[in-house]
Amino acid sequence: MANTSTRTLRLLSLLQTHKYWPGLELAERLEVSARTLRRDVDRLRALGYPVEARRGSDGGYQLAAGAALPPLMVDDEEAVALVVGLQAATGTTAPGVAEASVRALAKLVQVMPPRLRRRVQAVRAMTIAGGWSGQPGPAVDTGVLTTIALACRDTERLRFGYTAADGRRTDRHVEPHRLVSLGRRWYFVAYDLTRHDWRSFRVDRVADSETDGSRFLPRDLPAADAAEFVRSGMDNLPGLHRVEALVDAPADTIRERIGRWCTIEELDPEHCRISITADSLDWATMALGVVDAEFRILHPPELIAHVQNWADRFQRASSADVTEGQSRSPGRSATPKTTRPADSV
Repeated sequence: MANTSTRTLRLLSLLQTHKYWPGLELAERLEVSARTLRRDVDRLRALGYPVEARRGSDGGYQLAAGAALPPLMVDDEEAVALVVGLQAATGTTAPGVAEASVRALAKLVQVMPPRLRRRVQAVRAMTIAGGWSGQPGPAVDTGVLTTIALACRDTERLRFGYTAADGRRTDRHVEPHRLVSLGRRWYFVAYDLTRHDWRSFRVDRVADSETDGSRFLPRDLPAADAAEFVRSGMDNLPGLHRVEALVDAPADTIRERIGRWCTIEELDPEHCRISITADSLDWATMALGVVDAEFRILHPPELIAHVQNWADRFQRASSADVTEGQSRSPGRSATPKTTRPADSV
């Protein structure tokens, strides 16, 4: 049987990962009697943890919300997931969120044991933010994610099983280069030693990843960076929209506002061509709006109609004859629709 302190920590960990524990089940998990379990619960309460108890034949325990955030127990994979999430939040434009995320990230990394800190720092260092997507992405095994990140950082060859979109599985042997967070999916770029060419892989389709112990000299990637390489390989994938627009704004302004979500071609000091790859026209529309400058859509034609639809709805919502609390019958417009050139917004 574990000593009292270790058992109490184990009890706290179980209560933090499950909404409600029947008393008998919780005692069995801890390998203690019901009386010992009650004493351990009392210890947690004395430390300030609000543990609620339910009496009766179906009695049990659960951790209630407290007046202050208590210390949390997280395992290795949860810690990696927290770091990944906080790192993504540092790139947000929401007021205060980025600053708070940076502070929380620094605190979390500071208290991690060296073994775990090495894993999460590898993920942070070997990841390139490449853009956005309108749909939630598939689940990614944090163990696979950190194995790839460490292999990239340490320039170690990697072996893994890979399942293609058609369900066919192959064994791969690669020289990993970088992880790419593109939208809500994770990719990694590597030189495939069997096919003798560069490839990008979706991390959620990787299994049984492990390094083979051999090191390699990094090769030159045939792209400006790993994110650009992944995006270029997505050009022929179905379901994605490739958006191009001319924007009347300096390149530095566009980089500051939406640079992480697009590629920018500077035409002159005041005009640029931008390209966005997304699986939703809504995201592309928002990106163009965030630039806060005049723009003209070059491609695709359906985006022009999509933006026009947004413009019409915003115009109706802001019309002078729409008063607060006034309801409108379906299909009735506040003002007549205006006509504008089909290739400009």
